This record gives sequence, structure tokens and C-alpha cells, in this order.
Amino acid sequence: MAGKTVACTVAVAALLLSPGLSALARADDGGGASAQELSDKAQETLLKAKSVHLKLTDDSAGTRTSTTQPTSMDLALDQDGNCAGSMEMGSGGGSVKIIVRGDQVWMKPDAAFWKAQVPGGQGDAAAELFKNRYIHGSTADALLKGMADSCDLDSLQQQITSDPDEQHALKKGSETKVDGAKVIPLSFREGGKKTVLYVSTDSDHHLVKATEKSADSDLTLLFTDYDKPVPSATPSAAESVDISKLQGELQKI
Repeated sequence: MAGKTVACTVAVAALLLSPGLSALARADDGGGASAQELSDKAQETLLKAKSVHLKLTDDSAGTRTSTTQPTSMDLALDQDGNCAGSMEMGSGGGSVKIIVRGDQVWMKPDAAFWKAQVPGGQGDAAAELFKNRYIHGSTADALLKGMADSCDLDSLQQQITSDPDEQHALKKGSETKVDGAKVIPLSFREGGKKTVLYVSTDSDHHLVKATEKSADSDLTLLFTDYDKPVPSATPSAAESVDISKLQGELQKI
């Protein structure tokens, strides 16, 4: 359920970033840092980050009409496997909040999510039964372990460092702004798909934004709060239901 979705989203982020951050630069970069220098520094900063805040927006047609794929995700994650955030599914599929601290995992689906993800009357019953409460358990549970394993900055970083099958020439654009921050766009094309990486102009040249557009895809990733701690607050016992009860109650419905 949500675990697989988070895994897919992290994989999308890695696939989008890997070819761009390891691409070959063109010789005609103009003045200032070259496209290769900017790309190398952005990759270095991201790989050294202890934590980061990632926002993904997927406006692809296939995602907007799917109740099982997220159209947006807002997630703070770190190298220790802690994360906190939320995601919203396409086509009225609802939303779910996610918190992972160590081996403890909480997820809080809204009513629309329950109804879209659990078939038949079970979804309506689950939405009422677990209204405004988190499903809680440890990574000993296979479902929650899948979420925790994917909700991990270290996993994303490892996928980004994987050597791409093919390298691409980066084109350095003119300085622009993303949410008020000065950035340099680095772009490349592959098979009708255009990827743009927006790298900050300051000394650390960190990645601020990445986009991918084609006939079938329209993805945007925003990166903020490098090395800022992931929020550590966790739901109380009164706000939570053990996942073993979830499984038992669904069997009764």
C-alpha cells in the first residue's frame, strides 16, 4: 500500500537525478563555473547531506488518473532512516501522513485513501474504524518495513551514485530564480524527454530543483533544508492503533 508508493517515489527521484548529476558537460559553457563543475558540486552536496526536505509533484496524465500513485509528496528524510511527511494520491485517492523514527513507523490515511485502497465495503468500514488515528508498528511488519526501507536518504543517495547506462551532454542556461533563490539551469534531452537541474549560484552549488517533461511525464522535485534535522515528534499511544489490530479488524469486515 503506502510502503510501495513511497518506494516508487524515491525510485523516481533517483532515476530523474542520476543521469543529470553524472552527465558530461558541453565545452561551450560560457563564463563562470562550467556545467560539469556545477553538476559535480550539486552531486557532492546532495551525497554529503545528512538530511534533506524533498517535495515531489507529478502532473503526468497517468498519475493524475491513478488512485495508487502520488501526485505530490512532501517528505523530510535523513541518512538514519528517519522521515516525516505526507503524500497525496491522484484521482481522489486520498492522502496519507508518514512518520518513521528508528524501527517505529506510523501512517495516517484519510478516509478517501482507505476507500480507494481497500476494496468494497472494507474501505468505508476502515475509514470509520481508524478515523483520525495512525496505524503504528515496527519494521518487523513486512508492510511497514517496506515503507521504512524506502523512506531513507541513504537509499536515494546510493541510487544516485550508480553509474548510468549512458551519459548525456549538459547545457548550461542563464541565471534565473526558484522561490527567490538564484540558480543556474542545467538541461539535457533524451528520447523526447527533457530534464533540467537547477543548481544554486552560491558557493556550495546545491541542487534546488529538478524537472522532467515529456509526452508522458511531468515531474518536479524541490530540495530544501539540507542538513536540518527531521522533525522528531511522534504520535501518542492514544492517537495510534497497532497494525496487528488493523489486520484483524479488516478480516472481520
